[in-house]
Amino acid sequence: MDFSAEIGALRSTLDSIAAVSDPKVLTAKIAELTEQALAPDLWNDPESAQKITSALSATQAELGRVAELGSRIDDVETLVDLGVEMQDEDSLAEAEAEVTAIRKDLDVLEVRTLLAGEYDAREAVVTIRAGAGGIDAADFAEMLLRMYLRWAERHGYPTRVMDTSYAEEAGLKSATFEVNAPYAFGNLSVEAGTHRLVRISPFDNQGRRQTSFAAVEVVPLIEQTDHIEIPESEIKVDVFRSSGPGGQSVNTTDSAVRMTHIPTGIVVSMQNEKSQIQNRAAALRVLQSRLLLVRQQQEAATRKELAGDIKASWGDQMRSYVLQPYQMVKDLRTEHESGNTAAVFDGAIDDFIEAGIRWRRSSQRSE
Repeated sequence: MDFSAEIGALRSTLDSIAAVSDPKVLTAKIAELTEQALAPDLWNDPESAQKITSALSATQAELGRVAELGSRIDDVETLVDLGVEMQDEDSLAEAEAEVTAIRKDLDVLEVRTLLAGEYDAREAVVTIRAGAGGIDAADFAEMLLRMYLRWAERHGYPTRVMDTSYAEEAGLKSATFEVNAPYAFGNLSVEAGTHRLVRISPFDNQGRRQTSFAAVEVVPLIEQTDHIEIPESEIKVDVFRSSGPGGQSVNTTDSAVRMTHIPTGIVVSMQNEKSQIQNRAAALRVLQSRLLLVRQQQEAATRKELAGDIKASWGDQMRSYVLQPYQMVKDLRTEHESGNTAAVFDGAIDDFIEAGIRWRRSSQRSE
């Protein structure tokens, strides 16, 4: 390994990342959030307090990662100098392994700098819906829900399942959950689209291969500053009893809420809160988030139309999960693939997300 060239490349990449993330801005943001976190009445509003403390933790971690990588590059350079001076092959082997590890960590941090969209820094609301494929599709939707919740758990991101609609035999008709971490939307937005599963159906007594589909929708979590106001006349609200698997009643009152936005036909259901009032508030927030994304998409479509360059969206069948006759998960946009399907379904999807973010940025630059 040419250590001089490798270390020089690492420093160059880190400098580029630091220029985008701007440590001075991060330091100022930490000071502001720290002052808010020390306010004596902070926990009078638990939801606001959670957002402030989460943002503070995330910003401190982001600043810390840049500083830590700088120190690691300095340390590996010292280790190389000592290894060369002492002709110590073990030290040089250790340095080579560390250079590889630093390069990987820089790649992860570099992806964060690509998340510069208007809503990329937001928390996310994810909805998974079973598509074609009957009971296998419902089971696939539940597999995807677990995959994303495990991904969030791996990163220490808080999640909240807001609604689950169970299928009659197994799996889910749909599920909606929040990922309460900065840049959750920027990361997970590349997961939006149609996912396809190919496997021997565990529900087919003849052991036939089945193809099933599930749709993933990702929207940024609404904030009070977004000013998405929905007139009451545009909303239809139905109430019903919450239910569990197989239709089993889990609530003796009509606390669940189904909210329909009449002009767009967007429907949001919430049943996981304890009261109708809470479910209504949660449904309204998700509806506002979806309308915010619709507005963003309409604005983007208008810009493309004015530019005279309208392209098809990249949403359909964006990823295939093949379990039979071979094991492979492949993203059809980025060509990224993995043969370890069990790990992917257990939440190991960072490589797919990173490839998707890089692919999206490359596509935007070519437009």
